[in-house]
Amino acid sequence: MDSLNKARLLAVLVPGALLGGAYIAQYGFGLPPCEMCWWQRYPHFAALGIGALAFFLKPARVWVALAGLAIITSGLIGGFHAGVEYGWWPGITGCSALPSGIDVMDVSAAPLIRCDVAPWTMFGISLAGFNFLISCTLGAAIVALAAYRK
Repeated sequence: MDSLNKARLLAVLVPGALLGGAYIAQYGFGLPPCEMCWWQRYPHFAALGIGALAFFLKPARVWVALAGLAIITSGLIGGFHAGVEYGWWPGITGCSALPSGIDVMDVSAAPLIRCDVAPWTMFGISLAGFNFLISCTLGAAIVALAAYRK
């Protein structure tokens, strides 16, 4: 398999697998996404569509590279989100702190999913941190494979 076909395949499999993992975490393990988690999903949705277009539209290398850049974008958002979770910097959304006036005893209110608290970690790395590591690494690999010409 040549580098373009590898890149094209990865451009669909990587966002598909990461989105699948996010939905398994959400619906299978009861980890609802916060606002910044959703921000990470949007570039993966775009990458999935752009990666699929690379199978049908020319020049395929451009479409694959764009999908790789979308995956890297999701990873960078994940890196920012992980930094908020680890307390390295403040978040920029209302989900990073309890807004004033919220009655935490009001069970009828919709639950606030906090962006600054990691609901799950492995080896000290949150889901956002894993998204950063996986998306930036594999997104860069996709762009490199798309650019490689033998």
